[in-house]
Amino acid sequence: MSGADPRPIGMFDSGFGGLTVARAVIDLLPDEDLVYIGDTGRYPYGSKPADEVRRYARELAHSLVDEHDVKAIVIACNTASAAARDEIAAEMPVPVISVVEPGARALVAASRSRRAGVIGTVGTIASGAYQRAIAAADPGLGLVASACPGFVEFVERGQTAGDEVTVLAERLLAPVVEADIDALLLGCTHYPFLAGVIARVLGPDVVLVSSADETARETVRLLDERGLRAPAGRTGTHTFHSSGDVEWFAEFGAHLLGPELDTAARWEPGPRRP
Repeated sequence: MSGADPRPIGMFDSGFGGLTVARAVIDLLPDEDLVYIGDTGRYPYGSKPADEVRRYARELAHSLVDEHDVKAIVIACNTASAAARDEIAAEMPVPVISVVEPGARALVAASRSRRAGVIGTVGTIASGAYQRAIAAADPGLGLVASACPGFVEFVERGQTAGDEVTVLAERLLAPVVEADIDALLLGCTHYPFLAGVIARVLGPDVVLVSSADETARETVRLLDERGLRAPAGRTGTHTFHSSGDVEWFAEFGAHLLGPELDTAARWEPGPRRP
């Protein structure tokens, strides 16, 4: 559906993981502009207190609206979604999309045995956000939820294979293996970068589900529903910001996202933000 709103889509994450969502959104919505902020100066979020994550997430959301005039916000971070989605949605004058609900629906659709799992950061799993979303989508689905501390740090270092990460995966995923599931939701946007290791540990009979594609489809649906699509036929621009080392963010992020991320700009948290 064509629209007439050329304002960008805003997206934020604690670091690089949300680039999986950005990739899916860019592929599905080539006409749209995108502004992405990776809070690499303060990552990882998963081990931080929920109040701290909520404050960071609100800063990022306000920055996207106040400084970039975005027409929608995608919280491309499971930990931030779990901690702050409802509060941000209540505060923002634009629609807010979380990765949690689309991921939950995708897991339910993927499981044939109705025994499934979800893995995430300590903060995400402790919040119960995925457990509630999956139960709402299918109350009868048997679910095992397991935190995987350390996975994000491996991805942020660019270490997505090898003995060290495999040993950690075998230990952290042991409860999931024992639960005899047939589908696993990667409940952190960093985890698709470890999909090879995770798949080898779980075996060929377990389908891995990423929320990135489902979140992108939800973004399309919402923009169409609200009449917020950009004019058709244009070529979208994509700008990326980092609160940490900008050169490293651009260099490493380009390996994960592709040529769209050839440069990045500095993003600074400010006292003017809530």
